[in-house]
Amino acid sequence: MAREFQRGHKAKISDLTPGTDLYVGVQIAAPGLTFDISCFGLDAHEQLSDDRYFIFFNQPKSPEESIQLLGAQSGDTESFRVTLDRIPAAIQKLSFTATLDGSGQMSQIGPGYIRIVAGGEEVVRYAFTGSEFTTERAVMLGDFYLKDVWRFAAVGQGFDGGLDALLKNFGGEVAEEEAPPAAAPAAAPGFAPPAQAAAPPAFGAPPAVQAPQPAPSFGAPPAPMPPPAPQQPMHAAPTIAAPLAPQMPQAPQAPSPYGQLHQPQQPHQPQFGQVPGQGAPPAPPFGQQVPAPYGQPAPAPYGQQPPVGMPPGVPQGVPQGAPATGAGLQAALQPYKEAATGQRWTPQNQQLMRVDLTMGGSGVLARQGSMVMYQGKVDFGYKSAGFVGRAVGNATGQEMQLMRCTGRGQVFLAEEGSHLHPIELQGDAICVSAESVLAFDESLQYEVRRVEGHGIPGGALFTMLFQGAGTVIVKTHGTPVVLPVTPTTFADCNAVVAWSAASQVIVSSQVRLRRNAYPGHSGETVNLQFRGAPGNFIVVQPYEV
Repeated sequence: MAREFQRGHKAKISDLTPGTDLYVGVQIAAPGLTFDISCFGLDAHEQLSDDRYFIFFNQPKSPEESIQLLGAQSGDTESFRVTLDRIPAAIQKLSFTATLDGSGQMSQIGPGYIRIVAGGEEVVRYAFTGSEFTTERAVMLGDFYLKDVWRFAAVGQGFDGGLDALLKNFGGEVAEEEAPPAAAPAAAPGFAPPAQAAAPPAFGAPPAVQAPQPAPSFGAPPAPMPPPAPQQPMHAAPTIAAPLAPQMPQAPQAPSPYGQLHQPQQPHQPQFGQVPGQGAPPAPPFGQQVPAPYGQPAPAPYGQQPPVGMPPGVPQGVPQGAPATGAGLQAALQPYKEAATGQRWTPQNQQLMRVDLTMGGSGVLARQGSMVMYQGKVDFGYKSAGFVGRAVGNATGQEMQLMRCTGRGQVFLAEEGSHLHPIELQGDAICVSAESVLAFDESLQYEVRRVEGHGIPGGALFTMLFQGAGTVIVKTHGTPVVLPVTPTTFADCNAVVAWSAASQVIVSSQVRLRRNAYPGHSGETVNLQFRGAPGNFIVVQPYEV
């Protein structure tokens, strides 16, 4: 019997089916709208580092055929065949998406779904409707992702922009001009064989549907290509003005008196048009760098630049730097763009965490004042710990001033530049110092736990126990280290961030005269000793109060 998933639900593929040769079907439709359904094969950084793993109508299969586009069949708008045990190690995630081809928005779609079928039986289905979206033009439906084993996640996240914008979001490039000549001749003959080759193994119906999906939209761009041809004779016409050629040697004489500002106005563009006519520079603004006479006297005064042709009238060569400024700005900002991976929690960098409230179905509890920015309709409310919680918090030093984040949008969280680490709990438990907790899913259960033993300086005698299904965001000073618990594992109480809930923690006191020989010396007299079975761990940060 198929399992019904909601947005944000995740499961191991092995818990759904023992098979690895899977059928993925997508059903999405709306009156008068056309959809492009694709699969992105992403690397460990969730980027499309290999274009051969972008599976869509013009590239219906991956090189080793572990991912194949099958076409419409069995009531599905589009379908895929995914063989998990044949996917190369470099591919860590498969993201199935649907984008609009033409005008429209995702709020117009009717009921749809993405489903997984193994051995002819449906094992999981995630259903969605247009009421879950607004003006988005694309939607990330579901992901297969590798986290020790292959898992499936129901995403259902809308995305502004079409297929090109989605491709750029995953780090791909859109070849707008190079694609037409290659796609027009290769679309019809090259696309049909892969569809027939994919049909016989397990799914034979799709080839007929894939054939009528060549790239007509990619065939349109060749029409704009002819205009460059008539432009060449028009450039040739100004070069007929031969009398302007003798004026070229007069320009070099002008630099010394600096009177050359008037000479560029006499020939104007015709004189400069003769230089590109010789085939060296493609365009007037950029041609100043190409001619040999301009490059030779480069170290000389700025007056040597006008003779080559200075339409703008700027002797310092500013036009040469202007184009580079725009490209440099885009290149500088590119590494810092928002990372939208389709997951509920997404690290933007080491110090900034993004949570998507539209996924998961529950709110988020975060430390008060940790919000740095948010998008969408988000409500922030005070989270009271109650009388008992405040009493325990005041007594233990582990009181957390929390706020509840709910709504539909994305919230960005940070605090004092601390390093942030998402810890996903799937029914297990972990102990974390309240000082090291930034945020967590409201679905998690949490309570204050007391460490057995004598008092610890600073009031860090208690910790927070989290358990259930959800994610905890832990903050550290610097990069932490995870150590196994052994009978001789000791740690400073201020450096310990978290530990496994099954570990036994006691207070260890060591009084040494040489460390306490003078008043006010803090020393290392009080530590935490950890004991437990193999598999237990502690997390320590490179920081001490």
